[in-house]
Amino acid sequence: MLPPAKGAEAQPNPHRVLVVVWDGMRPDLVSEKNTPSLARLAAEGVTFSNHHSVYPSATNVNGTALMTGVYPGHSGILANHEYRPEINDRRIIDVENAAVIEKGDAALGGKYVSAPTLPELVRAAGRRSVVATAKTVGLLLDRHFDGSDKTSFLLASGEMPVANVVAQIVTLFGAFSTSSFAAKDSWTTKAVTEVFWKEGVADFSLLWLSEPDGTEHDAAPGSPPALAAIKSADDNLARVLSALDRQGARSSTDIFVVSDHGFSTIARSIDLRKVLRSAGFDAVTEFAGAPSPGQVVVNGNGGSVLFHVIGGDAAVIKRLVEFLQQSDFAGVIFTREQLPGTFDLAEAKIDNVHAADVVMSFRWNDNKSQFGLPGMIDADWQRQAGKGTHATLSRFDMHNLLIAAGPDFRRGAADDLPTGNVDLAPTICAILGLNPPPMDGRVLSEAMNGSAATPEMKSETREATTSFAPGTWRQSLRVSSVRSTVYVDEGNGRFEPTKK
Repeated sequence: MLPPAKGAEAQPNPHRVLVVVWDGMRPDLVSEKNTPSLARLAAEGVTFSNHHSVYPSATNVNGTALMTGVYPGHSGILANHEYRPEINDRRIIDVENAAVIEKGDAALGGKYVSAPTLPELVRAAGRRSVVATAKTVGLLLDRHFDGSDKTSFLLASGEMPVANVVAQIVTLFGAFSTSSFAAKDSWTTKAVTEVFWKEGVADFSLLWLSEPDGTEHDAAPGSPPALAAIKSADDNLARVLSALDRQGARSSTDIFVVSDHGFSTIARSIDLRKVLRSAGFDAVTEFAGAPSPGQVVVNGNGGSVLFHVIGGDAAVIKRLVEFLQQSDFAGVIFTREQLPGTFDLAEAKIDNVHAADVVMSFRWNDNKSQFGLPGMIDADWQRQAGKGTHATLSRFDMHNLLIAAGPDFRRGAADDLPTGNVDLAPTICAILGLNPPPMDGRVLSEAMNGSAATPEMKSETREATTSFAPGTWRQSLRVSSVRSTVYVDEGNGRFEPTKK
């Protein structure tokens, strides 16, 4: 179904939509051996071979992008972990924490997430929504759910606003287990298929699995445990597809299988707080007392680090940027006020009043890991070398999985155009006949039945350099665009010492 003509009223589509998120799934690991159910689904629909995360390539940022259709700078969720003084001026917050969201809404007039989410739009149109996430990310995706709609559901990491429904699930399957990521995923999948869909499949459903991300962080992508985690996600997909068949809803349901981001292997773990303190910066990860002007908050997010300079001291920011530019670990540096050799925050679509003064993506390369998988990165101190993480501008983090199949999509096709997580919400709104507010993403019409022309794409590489006595800093950012939607492909940087 294509979007209505401009000025026309959207008409409800009898089709339903199901989104299944495989957290951290790399598209190059999809195969008949690793993912037999997903491979069969791909043969029935469209594989998007040039799909993108938004930056930073992290869970909560991309979960919000998936459900709002807007860039991080417009949604207000800029990282998994942020320093937001209006919420807590002493320490870094987890953005999806329930108490944090409540404080954020209180401080921002209900606009902690500043764009409406897809489940909210679905219910506002008088239709049913189901959001079930094995992780707490679900709290960002349907923030205003209060249980008053008895036909819709929100489940996040085993908890719901409606206690009696949780009790019903526990009676059937036992308590939500934290013994393994696979156990969390299985429990959450059963809640959807056997409880939330008991009276029929909802107009919109989202199932968010914690695998393979959970295992990849501990064991690295491509490792035997991570491949087993991928098989676990595939088994849960098979259960969902079987449930659709039992309900007689498979032929009327458009299914999206997407990952929030890709994954890389850590080549080197760097304690940036220690590095900066050794260089004379007053660098902290939390405050014992009131913050002091000039202090630097070092906020690690795996493959990227966000720096807030208390008081916005321009001299400290300049010195920090120049230090990073002459390091052997910086990849791309963004700044609130553009400085020589940096990009401004808008280049990565992370410009926002709450954004950090400096954002650094670690350096990466396409070398292979101990398990033969390309994509090695430097990362913050929170995980050791040899383990896995993400959130850089590596092509292996920024390019992620998307496969769509169902009555509105072409069969056995590939879409090579740039696409992104911001495109799912507008595409789903078009399928469901909703009239959403303006979104940054686009409707993926070229992959849908009845589409006429293939839109034009553009690609460019942006560069920034600056020189010092010891050498020259160079960084680049490659971006693609289709119409007005911009996708960040990858970015990297390096310091080149002056030849003697």
